[in-house]
Amino acid sequence: MSVRTVRGRPAVTRWKVLERLPGATVLRLAPETGRTHQLRVHLAALGHPIVGDRVYGARRAGRTAGRIVFPRQALHAEAITFVHPATGDPVTVRAPVPPDIQQLIETLRQTGSTTSDSGASA
Repeated sequence: MSVRTVRGRPAVTRWKVLERLPGATVLRLAPETGRTHQLRVHLAALGHPIVGDRVYGARRAGRTAGRIVFPRQALHAEAITFVHPATGDPVTVRAPVPPDIQQLIETLRQTGSTTSDSGASA
């Protein structure tokens, strides 16, 4: 997948910076469209790939120095909402941040300060 393709389809991701850390930023992402790998592609195209993403990650983005090593994508679905097929009511399922991602954030916090921002990518 690419953000620059002749046959590309529109994809919109809303984002908000929750915390800036040394070498990484904690974001809240809200995809408005559901393209394959959308979040990973948008962040990599901006030069800020998801930590641990071996396909669209730091090496592919040309960033190898200071790379954070993590055994998987540091990507977590905090909540998902869908329409119940029988009742038609919205259902929201929430999940806490997994311990490995929380530990990654805590480790990065030990050397930095925080700020926040927001915006969108397309």
